[in-house]
Amino acid sequence: MPTSHRIRVVDAFTDRPFAGNPAGVLLLDAFPEDTWLQNVAKEVNHAETAFAHPLPLGGDADWALRWFTPATEVALCGHATLATAHVLHTTGAASGTVRFTTRSGVLTATAHEDGTLTLDFPTAPLTAAEVPDGIAKALGAEPLLAYDTGRNTGDLLVELADEKTVRSLTPDHKALVRHSERGIIATARAEDPARGGYDFVSRCFFPRVGIDEDPVTGSAHTALAPFWSERLGRTELTGLQASARTGLVHTRLRGDRTLLTGRAVTVIEGELFA
Repeated sequence: MPTSHRIRVVDAFTDRPFAGNPAGVLLLDAFPEDTWLQNVAKEVNHAETAFAHPLPLGGDADWALRWFTPATEVALCGHATLATAHVLHTTGAASGTVRFTTRSGVLTATAHEDGTLTLDFPTAPLTAAEVPDGIAKALGAEPLLAYDTGRNTGDLLVELADEKTVRSLTPDHKALVRHSERGIIATARAEDPARGGYDFVSRCFFPRVGIDEDPVTGSAHTALAPFWSERLGRTELTGLQASARTGLVHTRLRGDRTLLTGRAVTVIEGELFA
């Protein structure tokens, strides 16, 4: 009989089911071979599936963590980290602050009494870039400017004219593939922050790694936080990712670290026989 593994689907950066960004989460004793991990992620078929296993006591981290899209392993993922921390805390496998060793260094997730979780991630090093030829046609809107987000994410961040433009995008995903290592982050200032409760909007497109549009992208906010903090003059902001599912990410910029706070809810729990 095949080995059984407990598997969960968690909606991250939301406080209700069927919103935010769903991630598969598997807690293991050790990492099996990469082919198995990739096949599970393909079977789950969400933007990311997180795999974690506990580490010996006394080290720099408590758990090892990896993330896979249906097509490839990625170096940094916010929502699947939030989902993993949620599972660890709701199952009693961890409490307080959890340290994860990852391809992007040691990341932490801290649980708060109000049910929120805060991730401590490296801030993306933004570098001004030329707006690539053809991206306006591929995206369906003319970018005002562009920034490269560095090696951890490998995205191209583009500012658009306004919130309405971001919300109405209908990009050519195949054409977007050639414009960045991972994907495109499209963003604009919120039309009415006082009424909406958020400071900026974004949408994220990652067809190169098998995700046409990611519902809510924690890692993208490590670039969005410094980008908008500089323009708005505040280190604490709230971003709305304006996908069909939507989700809120609260950001706090601390120099070379960005804190991302949100909620999560488990929507599916079952057994994987493989």
